[in-house]
Formats: sequence, structure tokens, C-alpha cells
Amino acid sequence: MNIHLRAFEKINLKNKKDFPEFKAGDTIDVVTKIKDGDKVRLQHFQGIVLQRRHKNTSGETFTIRKVVSGIAIEKIFPILSPIIDSITILKKGIVRRARLFYLRKDEHKKTKIKMKV
Repeated sequence: MNIHLRAFEKINLKNKKDFPEFKAGDTIDVVTKIKDGDKVRLQHFQGIVLQRRHKNTSGETFTIRKVVSGIAIEKIFPILSPIIDSITILKKGIVRRARLFYLRKDEHKKTKIKMKV
């Protein structure tokens, strides 16, 4: 890796907010800041984490999926994004995979993920 790139990553990781540790299968609630004209409001996006990519780098992202009225919505959030206000874990899921793309195929039926008690 280039020396400049390493220095850039160290600076970005120092600026990283302290979010809770989550993984694929967890149900989380992401609060984002939305700018409407002059106002800034908070918007919640609650869903299941499908994947978490490039962990512990400045380009780390995670994908969340939720189903509203039978329509699936997926969003990809960069972890270092300034629009993310907070992340809360609602449920811990027990899964054997790092990427849960099989949830995309089961749009018509609800796939159950075992939850930690």
C-alpha cells in the first residue's frame, strides 16, 4: 500500500464515530440527517444488515434491507459518512454467512433469522 494512502486511512479511522459492533443478520436502526431547505431533520431507516464490506478501512460500507408494503428497499451507507447520526442495534441475528443475499430471493415470503436472546 502506498505511504500516503496509509496516512489517509489512519486520519479517517481516527475521525470514525464510535458505533456499536454489528454484523450481517443484525436488525439495526440508522438515524440519518436529511437536509430540507434550511432545516435539518432526522430520518430513521430500520432493517436487516445484508453485508458489511471493507471492514476497518476508510471505505467501509454496510447494506441494509427493509420491506415496506411488499416492496423491498436496500440502502448502502458508508460508515464514515457525516450524514449518519447514530446506529442502534435492535436484534442480534445468528447467521452462518457474511453476506445474506439469499434474502433478496424470498420477497414473497418472510425468511426467519434466528435471534440471540
